[in-house]
Amino acid sequence: MFLLLLCSIFAVLSTAESSIYEVLESHGLPRGLLPKGVKNFTLDNSGKFVVHLDQACNAKFENEFHYDRNVSGTISYGQIHALSGIEAQDLFLWFPVKDIRVDIPSSGLIYFNVGVVSKQFSLSSFETPRDCTVVQLMDLQDDMHIADAVSKVFSLSGLVLFYVDHFLLEFLLLILFGKIEDSNLATDVSPCNSGTWAKSQSEELRYKFDQGNIGRKAIL
Repeated sequence: MFLLLLCSIFAVLSTAESSIYEVLESHGLPRGLLPKGVKNFTLDNSGKFVVHLDQACNAKFENEFHYDRNVSGTISYGQIHALSGIEAQDLFLWFPVKDIRVDIPSSGLIYFNVGVVSKQFSLSSFETPRDCTVVQLMDLQDDMHIADAVSKVFSLSGLVLFYVDHFLLEFLLLILFGKIEDSNLATDVSPCNSGTWAKSQSEELRYKFDQGNIGRKAIL
């Protein structure tokens, strides 16, 4: 109980002794990651923080960023992870920012992980806290639902493409090394058993690689 009380006192003292902008700066991060006017925040020994804004708002950088009333995450030197409460606009859609980091030593770039991709911006764009304007929350939520769907589609399509590419690559290698003959194609490769055929052929190909016999047979 005493330990919990001590941690609470530390969190309160941290808000009184320094601003959130000074906390960002002391961790090698630009002050402008948060909008102007933040006065209320908590920070504990593990680096977990919660920032409280008067209202949700948007700030314009190279892209537009949205800040919820409560922004939270875990800060360490040069990065913030497990971030919640910040969204970045890209192609008219809003994507939640999950992590932020800068290169150490600095390359002049800052990276935002938005799930689908990692976006990079000029570090100098975030040197100064920006004005933040109130927005219509309903429109933002609709856009975020669309962005979430897009993110899932990209993830699924990437998985499908991986398996398709993997199969085509092995198929091409087998042709180049002369394993596949016309009779094989006629009898073995079909929509019903192509998976089994590909597996057996790839296993034989790996065996030939291991034995050093690959490439000795003439190409078709």
